[in-house]
Amino acid sequence: MRVKSKFCYIAPDARIANNVSLSPFVYIGKRVVIGSETKILPSVTVLDDVEIGKRVIIGPGTVVGIEGFGYTKEGGIYKKIPHRGKVIIEDDVEIGANVTIARAKTGETRIGAGTKIDCLVHIGHNVKIGKDCIIIAQVGIGGSAKLGNSVILAGQVGIKDHVEIGDNSIVYAKSALYKSIPSNSKYSGIPARPHNQVLRLWAKLIKESEV
Repeated sequence: MRVKSKFCYIAPDARIANNVSLSPFVYIGKRVVIGSETKILPSVTVLDDVEIGKRVIIGPGTVVGIEGFGYTKEGGIYKKIPHRGKVIIEDDVEIGANVTIARAKTGETRIGAGTKIDCLVHIGHNVKIGKDCIIIAQVGIGGSAKLGNSVILAGQVGIKDHVEIGDNSIVYAKSALYKSIPSNSKYSGIPARPHNQVLRLWAKLIKESEV
């Protein structure tokens, strides 16, 4: 392990491979496992029970393993639901700056191998992201959503909790997806509809406005 600064905290029971690079002001929590050739850039926080694979890059200011956003109302007061699950980040994942990835309530939040995540993305608790996905800036993914392999989410897309997205699908920028979609889909708009349908709708509206 290469620690570039003394200003890092590493929990005593964390397991870190010998050739991992930790930059200044990195926090590594309890029971964290980090694979070889991984690079963790300045001011990253890796909280308890996170497993990070090999050759992962995590950008500045990112937080992995924050407790998921879940509450129950008792007597008119919101009570936090404990989250005791894990986050698992597979090999060759790249994560940009200021990303937040929530730990699972139970079980795991998982980021598949080869997936690339841009800056300012939020991934909710128990989300499952497949292999080789592209997640562009300012995307928000609700808890327990599931993305297949090679999915692309363009900038500022919102994904409702528990929604499933099939392999090789694209959700275009600024869309809000409220329902599950099959493999090889292309969706856009609010609420998101098949992209070709949205293009036809806009063409009709523009034509009518010109009359």
